[in-house]
Amino acid sequence: MTKVFIDGSVGTTGLRIRERLAARPELELIVLPEEIRKDVKAREEAINAADVAFFCLPDAAAVEAAGLAHGDTAVIDTSTAHRTAPGWTYGFAELKGQREAIAASRQVANPGCHASGFIALVEPLVREGLLAPDTALTCFSVTGYSGGGKSMIAEYEAENRPPQLDSPRQYALSQSHKHLPEMAKVCGLQTAPAFCPIVADYYSGMVVTVPVFAKDLRCTPEEIRALYRACYAGPVVHYDECPAGMVAGNALSGRDDMSVTVAGSEERILLISCFDNLGKGASGAAIQNLNILLGQDETTGLIL
Repeated sequence: MTKVFIDGSVGTTGLRIRERLAARPELELIVLPEEIRKDVKAREEAINAADVAFFCLPDAAAVEAAGLAHGDTAVIDTSTAHRTAPGWTYGFAELKGQREAIAASRQVANPGCHASGFIALVEPLVREGLLAPDTALTCFSVTGYSGGGKSMIAEYEAENRPPQLDSPRQYALSQSHKHLPEMAKVCGLQTAPAFCPIVADYYSGMVVTVPVFAKDLRCTPEEIRALYRACYAGPVVHYDECPAGMVAGNALSGRDDMSVTVAGSEERILLISCFDNLGKGASGAAIQNLNILLGQDETTGLIL
């Protein structure tokens, strides 16, 4: 039986991973008693007793936890700490060659939620030479408030919350969002995009949009659609024709898949991805990476 340990199982992502693993009889979950949950020696023993360990921790604690892993344990880190670090495999399986890289890795960095939507749209274009690496891009992303973790969830669900929470709020105004390094590196961009994330008053789900002018592309919108169809045939990431009218941020809430599409005109093209920030943007991606590491059907335990 495969043994799994979650270091940091009380946060939003850790709790969801734990719920998913509890429903899988082929996995044995190592659980530390509450009184030693943060004890370094107990954590070290649990990490190295596991076949796979999840780190659902703040960045500094994830770096510490990685230093505790000295056996054959495979690690999936859901923090930002190792997404661009040498020796770590970026855990977005749908990128070319990445599924095989994850399967052969012992250190997998789970992608960020906003970053997943951006990378799915931009990386294939840069890789195939359809978008120059020095192109100055912009990106805006609308997410549900669960992406902010327990504190933001409590803030939004409080009885007497401030009226500002009734409207969408743009954040990361300093252009120093923690997902920017992976967005640039994984896509092969020379410059990170101008990124405008927005949190809105709904629980989960997100829409990421990258506007591109035709003059910056070495292809037509239809050629982008054809590329996405070839890259994303499902079942987790799939191309879909753009719906008429509007795209809802919560369209894929509660699910683990991602839809990519192309909208706009011949001159002003909109690249759009839609998914759940808690699904393909967090715990769903972590479970998919676990399945790949274990050589199982990668959709096992996913909601598609």
